[in-house]
Amino acid sequence: MRKYQSNPYDCAVVRTVQYIGGRWKAIILIRLIEGPVRFGRLAVQVPDISRKILTQQLRELEEDGLILRHEYQEKPPRVEYELSGCGKTLIPVLKAMFDWGVQMQDPALRKTWEPVVS
Repeated sequence: MRKYQSNPYDCAVVRTVQYIGGRWKAIILIRLIEGPVRFGRLAVQVPDISRKILTQQLRELEEDGLILRHEYQEKPPRVEYELSGCGKTLIPVLKAMFDWGVQMQDPALRKTWEPVVS
């Protein structure tokens, strides 16, 4: 079981970052939006991550209830990962992060951007 950082004010943003923060988790979750993906395919889709770290991140996401792991007793063994019901609730969050990142990519937009807060 991993440790979460202190959250003395019970901040929802800090709690969210505890679940999907870090270098790889959002990328993994984005790859699973379209449906189940095999471990080997994930390793190809996220080429800069080592298999050890990919395995660790997948286990943490599974422990947190954000993804489901399906193990098939076949030769050769097959393992697939997909978003859980809880994980699917992150799709709008990930889309908002994507949209924000696209807008921040353009230096001109960064200076003039007027965010719409709803």
